[in-house]
Amino acid sequence: MQHTLSVSPRTILGKSSLKLAKDGALPAVVYGPKQEAISITVPRPEFEALLRHGGESALITLEGLEKPMQVLIHDLDRDPVTHIPRHADFYAVQKGAKVTVSVPLSFIGESMAVKLGSNLVKVLHEVEIESDPSKLPSEIEVDISSLAADGDQIRVSDLTAPAGVEILTPEDEIVAIAQAVEEEPEEESVAPDMDAIEVEKKGKDTEEEEAV
Repeated sequence: MQHTLSVSPRTILGKSSLKLAKDGALPAVVYGPKQEAISITVPRPEFEALLRHGGESALITLEGLEKPMQVLIHDLDRDPVTHIPRHADFYAVQKGAKVTVSVPLSFIGESMAVKLGSNLVKVLHEVEIESDPSKLPSEIEVDISSLAADGDQIRVSDLTAPAGVEILTPEDEIVAIAQAVEEEPEEESVAPDMDAIEVEKKGKDTEEEEAV
């Protein structure tokens, strides 16, 4: 799915660009193999909405420059506390050239093993793919219904990529596994030695009689 962002050239550079956040703007830069670096300003609300719907692997058309430009998010700097985007790097896509990006995995379906009490362990949360920019998927689905018993696994080789998309992550890497829940061993309760208690009681009775 393609997305559109209206941007504008940016003249405020360096640390001063951080002040743009007060105006709801995000400083960014766009560059590429055949694209000279351009400093731009992006409307933060629209950019955050795009991230929610398309993710960081979305193909974006930037409008507002000399000509519309197709880009991918190459790097995104977030505030370490609030996680709000502070700066973005856009990579200008060459027409006809394939791109390599990481896309998130979406786990769907129901697992019989999980229904019966196993834990679903998600080992991978994204995979690397190569694709034509126009065919970039926002996610790759993982159907966990094949996990029927403890120890069952899903590997990258089990994933199905959309037409025109090649998964570059090694095929033998584990994506998810149904793992048995380990039960904690019960503590053994030691029964009191009734004979010892009886002997101790008799000993006390004898001492009391001698004292009298």
